[in-house]
Amino acid sequence: MVNPLWKNTEIRNQLKIVTKEIAPDLVLINATYLHGIFKKWVTGTIWISGDRIVYAGKEMPKIDDATEVVDMTDKLIVPGYIEPHVHPSQLYNPQSFADYAAQGGTTMFLSDNLTFFLALENKKAFSLLDQLAKLPFSFYWWTRFDSQTELNNEDQLFTSTSVGEWLDRQDVLLGGELTGWPKLMAGDDQMLYWIQKAKMGLKKIEGHFPGASEKTLARMRLLGADGDHEAMTVDEVEMRLLHGYGVTLRHSSIRPDLPNLLKGIVERELNVFDKLMMTTDGSTPAFHVDGVMDLCIKIALEAGVPPIDAYMMASYNVARYYNVTSLHGLIATGRYANLNILDSMDNPVPSGVISKGVWLKKDGKKVQSLPNIDWSILPDLDLDYELTEGDFQFSMPFGIEMINDVITKPYTVSVDTHDANLSKSHDESFLMLIDKKGQWRVNTLIKGFAPGLDGFASSYTNTGDIILIGKNREDMWLAFNELKRIKGGIILTENGEIIESLPLPYGGVMSDLSMEELIDQEKALKKSLNERGYKHGDAVYTLLFLQATHLPYVRITQKGIYDVMNKKILFPSFMR
Repeated sequence: MVNPLWKNTEIRNQLKIVTKEIAPDLVLINATYLHGIFKKWVTGTIWISGDRIVYAGKEMPKIDDATEVVDMTDKLIVPGYIEPHVHPSQLYNPQSFADYAAQGGTTMFLSDNLTFFLALENKKAFSLLDQLAKLPFSFYWWTRFDSQTELNNEDQLFTSTSVGEWLDRQDVLLGGELTGWPKLMAGDDQMLYWIQKAKMGLKKIEGHFPGASEKTLARMRLLGADGDHEAMTVDEVEMRLLHGYGVTLRHSSIRPDLPNLLKGIVERELNVFDKLMMTTDGSTPAFHVDGVMDLCIKIALEAGVPPIDAYMMASYNVARYYNVTSLHGLIATGRYANLNILDSMDNPVPSGVISKGVWLKKDGKKVQSLPNIDWSILPDLDLDYELTEGDFQFSMPFGIEMINDVITKPYTVSVDTHDANLSKSHDESFLMLIDKKGQWRVNTLIKGFAPGLDGFASSYTNTGDIILIGKNREDMWLAFNELKRIKGGIILTENGEIIESLPLPYGGVMSDLSMEELIDQEKALKKSLNERGYKHGDAVYTLLFLQATHLPYVRITQKGIYDVMNKKILFPSFMR
């Protein structure tokens, strides 16, 4: 991997800059900047060499013809924003999302490794991480201890060797998130071993405890959980703080809780802002039209959070919690040169962004994009099999009913499933999960997805297997064949025609488009789904979580229809 520290020769040159023997690359003069340790605005000069702040204080450096000097009079400078809980493959890919987020001042991600972990052997996954580390953006990672579904080969994937190699990386700062915590509490010593290994490496453990009781929070704290991002009420925030958790407040496309949480914290006069962080928690592309961490800071300011606290919740607080203040979250000597230049304190959208010493935005305009990386390491989605009439046999006595975007329960099927078409007068549709390798399938019905939908196919799923939904088997078949042709994506069909196509060429789960282009595609897809009766908040999350066994009550998985509460397979998958 790329070592985050500097070579000896680089450090020696940095020392020469401080002693004014040689000049820095960039100098910001008359700078008023936020200092996280003093929690106040200070004035001075910031010297930058390469990707590092070599000095921040009152002195002026040596200046030569190659030095860029920029006057920061009437500006404010804050540390680059940190997103501490990123799912970096929510249709977008890590590079495209980072490129977009950086224009709003977010210059560091702590990201989920699940997509890479499931798709690649570690050596290849690490080569992608190493490429991303070379970009003028700060990428850090967490490693999963479970798949958050029922995999046929989970024991072969999640081994002490495979998980341990991730934990050994310097750019992996935490383990989790612990979606499989019930197994841990029930006695899973393998997961406990991984937690202990992470702790010995001074890494954090992130929980996933929506609606957890105080007893559960206490038990999980003893098992090693350090933080949680699932608080949905102010009472839940207080309870987590009471037991010493690091608390990350969420504002996402399916849980936009941040305004109410912060309003409640302000009203209760809880003096805890230095203990809080914020996240957009893997929101889908169009949600980010309004920003990433800049949006969270804006919400905090509007809720009455003191401005310095609002900015520190998205910078220094995160760096301190994850033990990386030697590199991030602080405008001071020796740190990465990640700086946001603001025109006013009440507008967190920067007019200038410096990330690892590189201007990405200047005078309100994008001046550099993050270079793309080589995604060819990810295998193409090659569906080298054909569907048959036998695949379209739906005879389950019960189906899956949607309560909201992501919560599903079983229901008794009341329609004749032998017809090739289902009536659009009711809200039951065919649902199939089929192995991307063509070895097995699971057939049932789904109630409440979109009653006017003829055919729909998606390779964007928790596991990369294929979901088919619709009223018309011929249109479902057409959607599958188009998905096969484009090697992954989301397809909507009707009356024998392709209505919407959102290609995901990177492994069948990630787009190669810019965020702006992808947002337009996602909006068009969701508009078409809404026109056909999808009434919930985020259809993309529905696709992702149909397999997710960390949510109640019944799920469709590689092993079959799974009862989450009783932890058993109700109907197994069919071998093809």
